[in-house]
Amino acid sequence: MQTPLASPVPVLRLPRGPDGLSRGFAPDGRRARLKPEVTETPESPVVNECRESEEQRVRATLRERYLRSLLAMVGRQVSFTLHEGVHVTAHFGATDLDVANFYVSQLQTPIGVQAEALLRCSDIIAYTFKL
Repeated sequence: MQTPLASPVPVLRLPRGPDGLSRGFAPDGRRARLKPEVTETPESPVVNECRESEEQRVRATLRERYLRSLLAMVGRQVSFTLHEGVHVTAHFGATDLDVANFYVSQLQTPIGVQAEALLRCSDIIAYTFKL
């Protein structure tokens, strides 16, 4: 793995949800984590444990790369491709704790410029930026 992050990724906290504990999303809503279905296999527990630890290592590496890309985007001009082929550009500012929304400024849309905005990550198909 690479060296630790030099500075933390900027985080924008959402207000508390209606239950007073969540951050605006229902725990059983569409953003809730899906539990993978486990099929019973006659393999030994050691093989399953080894496979799970390898999968966890790969997931941790991918997560670290993603967080590093978010850190590299801060303050840069980023081009977003949204659903329906909509292309917008903006200066990336921060993300919320769950990486469900991006806070951007100077959002240039087909109908005009928005000074500040939140982009839902579920609406984003791809994004690019220059290093």
